[in-house]
Amino acid sequence: MKTLVIYTSQTGFTKRYAQWIAERMNADIFDVKDVQKKDNSFFAEYEAIVYAGWCMAGKVAKANWYLEKAKEWKGKKLAVVAVGAAPNDFEQTEIALNNILTDEQKTYIKAFYCQGGLNYEKMNLASKLAMKAFAGSLKKSKDPKQRGMGEMVDHSYDESDIKFIEPIIAFLQEAVVA
Repeated sequence: MKTLVIYTSQTGFTKRYAQWIAERMNADIFDVKDVQKKDNSFFAEYEAIVYAGWCMAGKVAKANWYLEKAKEWKGKKLAVVAVGAAPNDFEQTEIALNNILTDEQKTYIKAFYCQGGLNYEKMNLASKLAMKAFAGSLKKSKDPKQRGMGEMVDHSYDESDIKFIEPIIAFLQEAVVA
């Protein structure tokens, strides 16, 4: 299956996942800024198009471009991959993942989440400040799980693992249903 992987990455975790997916699928891979201005003929040859972006506050960076274009790609295998700092099994991760797509988009796009990590040294100032504020509010929570999450996101760490792409690969390798 001819596959295209498009990504945006601020600190490197999303790029790593995009590369892993591209390697497994023998796919072409591009930074979103290199394909945003391409016309539909560029995308026509692909049977599957994956967009991977870093996730913050329940939103996937630069996903709106992909979601708009995806309306024209119905019939292809389409996936959005959100890469974030929270563990895959964190309750808010599942809630955020469920809210990435509208009900209509869910009929032709599949959303996935992969735990990455945080690299405060590579973050832009706005992201760094937002994450520090988020960590501080979590650490004040009465819920022990929330406090533990606050301790985790208060510093840089890397929990990315190639095993997290397995559901994405399985989805991409399923037969295309038009």
